[in-house]
Amino acid sequence: MKKPTFQKTIEAPAQALQFGVEGGQKIAKTMPLTGHAPLKKAKNYWYLLGPGLTTGASDDDPSGIATYSQTGAQYGFGLLWLAAFTFPLMAVIQEMCARIGLVTGRGLAGNIRVHFGRKILYISTLFLFAANTFNIGADIGAMANAVQLLRPSFNFTGLVIGFTLFILLLQIFTPYVKYARYLKWLALVLFAYILSAILAHPDWHTVLHYSIVPHLTFSKDQILLICAILGTTITPYLFFWQTSQEIEEEISAGQTTLASRMGSEPAAMKKMRIDVWSGMFLSNIVMFFIIAACASVLFKHGITNITTAAQAANALRPFAGNATFWLFAIGIMGMGLLAIPVMAAASAYAISETIGKRQGLSHKLKQASAFYGVIIISMFTGLGLNFVGLNPIKALIYSAVLNGIVAPIILVLILLMARNEKVMGEWTNGKISGGLGWFLTAMMAVSGVAAIYALFP
Repeated sequence: MKKPTFQKTIEAPAQALQFGVEGGQKIAKTMPLTGHAPLKKAKNYWYLLGPGLTTGASDDDPSGIATYSQTGAQYGFGLLWLAAFTFPLMAVIQEMCARIGLVTGRGLAGNIRVHFGRKILYISTLFLFAANTFNIGADIGAMANAVQLLRPSFNFTGLVIGFTLFILLLQIFTPYVKYARYLKWLALVLFAYILSAILAHPDWHTVLHYSIVPHLTFSKDQILLICAILGTTITPYLFFWQTSQEIEEEISAGQTTLASRMGSEPAAMKKMRIDVWSGMFLSNIVMFFIIAACASVLFKHGITNITTAAQAANALRPFAGNATFWLFAIGIMGMGLLAIPVMAAASAYAISETIGKRQGLSHKLKQASAFYGVIIISMFTGLGLNFVGLNPIKALIYSAVLNGIVAPIILVLILLMARNEKVMGEWTNGKISGGLGWFLTAMMAVSGVAAIYALFP
């Protein structure tokens, strides 16, 4: 027997898309927009975007940028097809996470605790925290290096401390509605990479060919790099963040109790799907353009070994000019400001829900001390990694190994919940989404084994 569908009210800005009235409840109400039809459509579309856009954009963090840069530098256009390959896989699983949040009214960790118990969750959240912390440390360092590219006189220590404190203060003391808006606008920084690729003047006929036709050599290095791309594109922190942000949006709209958040309706699901698929498309199209830029410039000139995003920006400068260099460097800083708080908060959501503590950026520090405590510990531990001599590349390898262990486990739990009618009611997985989800789980399991092999050959 299917779980009954509860009707919800979606609060939207005055200029949001009008869905009409369903079941006697107000879904969304808009004021007429002035101007031409294309502008009206663009504004409506922008107001639809939210957690999905932020989640997709945060995936292109400085560590991911470094991985995509290395892909283009080492293999040219040969692996461009991966952007199209990962897009539907990433979108399907993030949509499942968002759907779970909308229907159950709980975050991902809370649902795992309720339906599968705490044992698996304890191990998974511990590994998630460690992986995110390694990644945060590497990304803070990458942001500092990017600033030094533009202003070499700036001190590295001062920069990493400054970035850490700035991000922490924003997360802790900025009201959620304003903070969510800040993250949403910050996602637009990703267009810097699209512009940098255009300014690199690649051969677009070649780009089109390699973006459609897969090219594989099946060498050990290429297989490991493909696994690294999967690991940096489809990571566990995105699962937890996506689900929790759907809850945050509902809380900000006045649905503060679990009962008021349970269930969903077609209008909310439609809005969520547009948001999620748009965010994942942005994430993957940026990966595409970063690979294209580095392939058309670095690979062409024999620069095939890129280890950091800052190194990629610096290597592009002599051949692609100052504009491409500046866009790349600015992108590193902007995406660090977006991705680092997402990773820290994802750990906090997971751990707080695991131990049954209040969580959420909509709460103040005193109201959710455990939640913000995890964020603070994660940020300062990541900061400390920049002073203990840990190579950022090793930090990313450790992160990849831990994500490779956690991702398949969490994916299995997501898929089991998303197909369970007792949990999801009428919003269970279809055959196509379920099949893609299990295929992705198998791919991530292989990626995890490869990452472990890379660390312990």
